[in-house]
Amino acid sequence: QVQLVESGGGLAQAGRSLRLSCVVSGVPFALYDMSWFRQAPGEEREFVANISLTGVITNYADSVKGRFTISRDNAKNTVALQMNSLKPEDTAVYYCAAVRTNRGAAVTPTYWGQGTRVTVSS
Repeated sequence: QVQLVESGGGLAQAGRSLRLSCVVSGVPFALYDMSWFRQAPGEEREFVANISLTGVITNYADSVKGRFTISRDNAKNTVALQMNSLKPEDTAVYYCAAVRTNRGAAVTPTYWGQGTRVTVSS
């Protein structure tokens, strides 16, 4: 059974930091591309960041570039999202996602966690 369990969400003041973690089980973690998405109230789910199998390649949404950092520890089956300089507009439920790809195409379903809520006050 595939499980993705996020943690680390909570309430933070604008300008402060939070660190989210996602522990993955049930799949060979080192073979899966990992991503973070978020969904604000009344909005569609949006891409935040992703990281390649070895962690060498990362991509970020423009809205978080320079403030958020994604990382992974393949020995611990964990992907993290360090969020600095938080803004009220970062308020959302954050989800981690895992998918295995081959030459850019998904070869497995995308697996999702249950989400962790982040609220940033001004």
